[in-house]
Amino acid sequence: MKVILKDDIANLGKCGEIVKVKDGYGRNYLIPRNLAVVATRGNLKSIGEITLQKSLRDKKRRREAEQLKDALEKVSCTAEVQVGEEDRVFGSVTSQNIADLLAVQGFIVDRRNINLEEPIKALGVYTVPIKVERDVVANLKVWVVKKD
Repeated sequence: MKVILKDDIANLGKCGEIVKVKDGYGRNYLIPRNLAVVATRGNLKSIGEITLQKSLRDKKRRREAEQLKDALEKVSCTAEVQVGEEDRVFGSVTSQNIADLLAVQGFIVDRRNINLEEPIKALGVYTVPIKVERDVVANLKVWVVKKD
């Protein structure tokens, strides 16, 4: 079965390409998820329109990601942690903790998009990169302070 891709698909092709796939994959996965259309004569004439629509969607998604990045960079989160002797932190601040702090402030961010090399285990101010979109990364200030 030949299909025209409506979106970029890893290991298959880019938007607007005509690819040959197995019948079941095309009929049961690609077409129902609106990732591809059957390569008929009428659809072959509309390849330009498909790529135009994809570029418009990408521009809109990129613009929204830039707005979210600007909003995230203006915000700072304060994580209060318990400390012991010599200001040693009990436990650590993880990406899930940061996602919860952002949710309190009204930002819904998946914890997997928060790029912590390893959990934060000391008091201080940290800059944490957050992946908003494919190539849009926001830097969030996280303050780790001791709980009173």
